[in-house]
Amino acid sequence: MLTDDDLRQRLHDLEAFNVERTESAKNPDKLGEAVCAFANDLPDGRVPGVLFVGAKDDGACAGLEVTEQVVQTLMGFGRDGQILPLPNLSVRKVTLDGCTMAVAEVMPSDSPPVRYKRRIWVRFGSARALATPEQERRLVERSRRSVRSFDAQPATGATLGDLNLRMFETEYLPAAIAPDVLAENGREVVDQLRALKLLGPQGVPTIAGILVLGRDPRGFLPGAYIQFVRYEGVAVTETIRDQKEIGGALSDMLRRLDDVLDANVARRTDLSSGATVVRPDYPLLALQELARNAVIHRAYDGTNAPVRLTWFDDRVEISNPGGPFGAVSVANFGRPEATDYRNPILASAAKDLGFVQRFGSGIPRAQSALRRNGNPPAAFQVATGFVQAVVRAAG
Repeated sequence: MLTDDDLRQRLHDLEAFNVERTESAKNPDKLGEAVCAFANDLPDGRVPGVLFVGAKDDGACAGLEVTEQVVQTLMGFGRDGQILPLPNLSVRKVTLDGCTMAVAEVMPSDSPPVRYKRRIWVRFGSARALATPEQERRLVERSRRSVRSFDAQPATGATLGDLNLRMFETEYLPAAIAPDVLAENGREVVDQLRALKLLGPQGVPTIAGILVLGRDPRGFLPGAYIQFVRYEGVAVTETIRDQKEIGGALSDMLRRLDDVLDANVARRTDLSSGATVVRPDYPLLALQELARNAVIHRAYDGTNAPVRLTWFDDRVEISNPGGPFGAVSVANFGRPEATDYRNPILASAAKDLGFVQRFGSGIPRAQSALRRNGNPPAAFQVATGFVQAVVRAAG
């Protein structure tokens, strides 16, 4: 984190390429575009970009009242999914020479290009603009040199033919890229796939590409499915009522899962209040959030185990291989502020496709839905190698 002296120097350096000043937070799009452009780091300066909120263009004080809402607006860009992949930024309130401002420091992304509201923003000099096709290619090339996550690795043996390109063009691309950008888009399909990190060097699909668009994901990742089992009773020794292996590309798999969950939720009519109220034994939203979390955050490397969804008469258990990752630990697991991504490209795709509402909100949303429905809160068993959620039926 930059010191106050560093910030003071940046604030008054009117030639700096990695500084932006704005007098207020009234235009959130302007702030989001700035954060996105700093994360893309087109000049490849490899230093954090700094956004000063409460400063005039010449560095003079704008006299802004820096409220908690201003700070939260800036912090939201690091978790609400409008910027993908999620940027690494820190936000704080500072006072420099008697002027109070909100300051956002944005680290260059390891996985550019970064998009804000489905558009790629970059800076060159003191200007900010949408990326040209050539600038986008530069960012894609840089991303190849800094591959970190497993889902960004090439899927050994895969070819372009292993991806469902029709699904990409009709479903995923319109969800990920703004309509006006698509309308002006002269990029080839392979360039679009590379920009979204679904295709790697030499035209080899990435692991994320196989998971999101693969015709047969399990051909490359044997554990890429959900094993559903429903028992007649409360133990695995009881008779199996139903079992399924739910696989396929990400959107197909999650839609099939929704159908299975909905078909197994029991609903009863409650007339005790004088009005007819239909109450489920489990709120569908809670089961969806917990199961989707398991699919997105699980480990896909070093294991052939699936996500397991086991339904008993009194509870539902959802477990996945791979324990807490990065900034998430056993101690802070489930807290909204504790967010990190083992599979950042897969997480971005799930957000683009509408299966994630807000990053870091899945477990709180599930707990809220359970509380409203009269269920006990979900309990979690968290270890280094797996996570299990246990949801009890409403009484």
